[in-house]
Amino acid sequence: MKILILGTQARYEAYLPPLPFIRQQELVFRDKAVPAETLAREVPDADMLFVDAITPVPAELIEKMPKLKLIHSEGVAYDKIDLAAAKARGVYVCNNKGCNAGAVAEQAIALMLMLLRQALPGDRAVRTGRQMEMKERCMTQGLRELSDCRVGLVGFGDIAKATAQRLAAFGCEVYYYTLHRRSREEEACCGVSYMALEELSAACDIISLHCPVTDKTRNMVDRAFLERMKAAALLINTARGELVDNLALRQALLEGRIAGAGLDTVAPEPVAADHPLLTLPAPACDRLVLAPHLGGITGASFRRAHLHMWRNAERVADGHKPDNIVNGLS
Repeated sequence: MKILILGTQARYEAYLPPLPFIRQQELVFRDKAVPAETLAREVPDADMLFVDAITPVPAELIEKMPKLKLIHSEGVAYDKIDLAAAKARGVYVCNNKGCNAGAVAEQAIALMLMLLRQALPGDRAVRTGRQMEMKERCMTQGLRELSDCRVGLVGFGDIAKATAQRLAAFGCEVYYYTLHRRSREEEACCGVSYMALEELSAACDIISLHCPVTDKTRNMVDRAFLERMKAAALLINTARGELVDNLALRQALLEGRIAGAGLDTVAPEPVAADHPLLTLPAPACDRLVLAPHLGGITGASFRRAHLHMWRNAERVADGHKPDNIVNGLS
C-alpha cells in the first residue's frame, strides 16, 4: 500500500515503531505546505494519508485520491480535515486521542506556575541586576500559590482529566464545564465539581481551556467572557488558538482586566511577528507567557501516537475498522 505522509521524514523515522507491516508499505513523504492540487497530481494513488494536527486536508484532495481509505491526524486535533468529504467517500478519519494528555497537562500547569511566580519578569530582573528590587516588590504584593487557586477547566476530555489529576497533587479546588455533565462517580474519581460556564468563568482564579474548536467554541473567550473573569484571574490555553478572540484578549491585558494569560497555542499558526498579542507594550507584555505549541510534542507522546497510527493503518489494510474514528464512519 502507498502511504502519503505530510510531515518531516526525520521525525517519522525517529519514532517508527518496530512493526513488520511498515516495511511492507511504500512511504511517500511530502512537505505539509505542498498545495492540494500538487499532491493530487503527484500521488493520486495513495491508500492512506498521515498529516499533522494543523495541516488542511480539503475536499478537493480527498476527491482526487480514489484509493484513499484512511486519513490519520498525527495529533489529537482534526478540524482542518474535511470530515464530511471523507465520510461521503467512505474514508476513515482518525486521531490519536489521549496520546498526549499527560504531556499537555504538564504544559498547562507549567504556564500556570510561570504566571503565578512571574517567571519571565523575574528572569529579566536577575539578568539586568534588579533582583532585589523585584524581590521586595513581590514580598510586598505577595505571590499566589497554585494551591490557593480555584481552577476551572473548560472541556473535560483526556487532557482536562490529566490536568485535574495533577492539580490534585497541589491541593487545588478544581471545577469543570462541559456540554454533557459527567456522572457523580466520574467527578469523584477525578476530584472535580461541575459548574455552568458563566459561573465557572466568574468564580475561578485560573481558567484553563481544554475543548475542541467547533462553530460554537470558536472565539468563545471573547470580550464578554473576559469581563466575567476576576481581575486577578489567569487564562490558560493549551487547546487551540481559535478558541480565543485575540483582540479581546489584547485589550483585556492592556487594561489589566485580567491578571495574565499563558498560551501554548495562538491563532493563526505560524504566528506572525506583528500579531496583536506579540506587540503588547510594557507592562501588559509581562502578563503574557507564550509557548510555541510544545505541549503535546514530548518524545513519549510521539512514540505513543506513531505506534497508534501505524497499528490503525495495519487494521485498515487488513480490512478491519480502525480506532478513534472521528468522522462518524461506521
